[in-house]
Amino acid sequence: MSNAHREALNKLIKEQQEGARNWLHYWQEYSAFDTWQFWFQLILFVAPLVILFFTIDWKRALQLGFYGFNVHVWFGYFDAFGSSQTFWTYPYKMIPFVPHSFGLDASMVPVLFLLVYQWTINNKKNYYLYTLLLSLFLSFIVKPLMALHHLIVFNRGANYFHLFLTYIVILVVSKLITDFFLHFQKKAQERS
Repeated sequence: MSNAHREALNKLIKEQQEGARNWLHYWQEYSAFDTWQFWFQLILFVAPLVILFFTIDWKRALQLGFYGFNVHVWFGYFDAFGSSQTFWTYPYKMIPFVPHSFGLDASMVPVLFLLVYQWTINNKKNYYLYTLLLSLFLSFIVKPLMALHHLIVFNRGANYFHLFLTYIVILVVSKLITDFFLHFQKKAQERS
C-alpha cells in the first residue's frame, strides 16, 4: 500500500470514527432512553416479534423464517444504503451505531411481509398482489406518518415512491430466493 493510499484510508477511518462519536452524542442528547421516540423504536422491534411468535405456522417455520430473513437482509441493505448516502435519515434510533431504523428493518417490516406470505400460502392467494398492497400501505401511509412525527427525514430528492420501488424489489427478490431453495429442497426429497 502506497503512502498516499494509506493516508487517504487513515483520513476516512478518522472521519468515520468522528461520525460515530457524533452520532452517539446526538443519540444521547435527542434519542436516548428518556425520549418517547426511543420507546417507540423499541416497541417497533419487540411487538412484531411477540405477535409473530403467537401467529406463525410452526409447521412451515423454516420456510417462513428463511423468507422473513431474506426480507430482513434485503431491507437492511437497502435502508443502510439510503441512510449512508443520506437519501433519508432516521433522527431517532434504538441503537445509535446502526444507520437505519433497527425496529423497522429487523422486526416490523420482515414480520409484516412474513405474515402476508404465510397468509397467501395458507389461503392460496396471490403473493404478489397482497405484498404489493402491503408495500403501498407501508410506503404511502406508514412512512408519511413517520415523517409527520420526524421519525424519518427525506433528503436529496428521495420520496415515498422511491421507498415503494424498494419494497417491490425486496418482495420479488425475497420470494424468488425462497422459491429457488424450496425447489431444490423438493428435488432432493423426491430423490430420497
